[in-house]
Amino acid sequence: MPTTEDPALEGESGLWSGDELDLDAYLARIGYDVGREGELAADVGTLTTLHRAHVSAIPFENLDVALGRNVPLDVKSLQGKLVERRRGGYCYEQNSLFAAVLERIGFQVAGRGARNRSRGAALPPVTHALLVVTVEGEQWLADVGFGWQGPLEPVPLRDGARVEQSGWTFGIGVEDEGIHVLRSLRPEGWTDLYAFSPQTLYPGDFTVMNHYSSSHPQSRFLGQVVAQRPGADVRRALVRERLSTMRTDGTAGERTVGVAELAATLEAEFGIELDDEERAGLERVHAAGL
Repeated sequence: MPTTEDPALEGESGLWSGDELDLDAYLARIGYDVGREGELAADVGTLTTLHRAHVSAIPFENLDVALGRNVPLDVKSLQGKLVERRRGGYCYEQNSLFAAVLERIGFQVAGRGARNRSRGAALPPVTHALLVVTVEGEQWLADVGFGWQGPLEPVPLRDGARVEQSGWTFGIGVEDEGIHVLRSLRPEGWTDLYAFSPQTLYPGDFTVMNHYSSSHPQSRFLGQVVAQRPGADVRRALVRERLSTMRTDGTAGERTVGVAELAATLEAEFGIELDDEERAGLERVHAAGL
């Protein structure tokens, strides 16, 4: 079984630049203890444990986009931000980092691009990045970057699959042209989260999608603060001034977050600590959107 010190994990950089990653630092960031969780291996157990630990530890957030900063996707930058600085990121950052981790361990990883259906748009553009991981001939949807509605663990990528994860139920359907749909079971029934084709995407494709989401005037990530976390007990989402919560029994809550409490809310609810410059900049963005 490969470990963090296994020379088999070293060598030439793969597609996702996994050899450039400080794997031990990443494992410490997500709270993965090899002595407790077991040695790393390219199997479903490791994939599941890493996926759950990642989404539990690293929040979804768009704060650099809101501040007008560039959002680099190279592994060194992602590690510096999400691991060393203990920040979060959105789908391109989260899943690019996770792809590097999986590749480093020995998994077969491919990118996909999805249309987000969670907001009810009839035909939204392909702007969401996710991963498909193949283990012993079976494909698994792995997505640590969909925010508060996303899965806690990988989902088997086969038509009719249905999995329960700490009270949250997800399913996979297949539509015309081989389009896969990730769905979530709510008290009112199944809700589509996103749909994606079997076409493989590569890091360069993520870069193009990232450019749109971080800079295009129609991107929903510009001009507002977004932070989300798909917790096992309660899911939280801050979008602009509205902080929403959702529980497995369908109960939901909502409150308004003013400028004065923005930084404290980001730290308490999402584990995001800001420096003085970030705090001042985000407060200006937040105030302009109220």
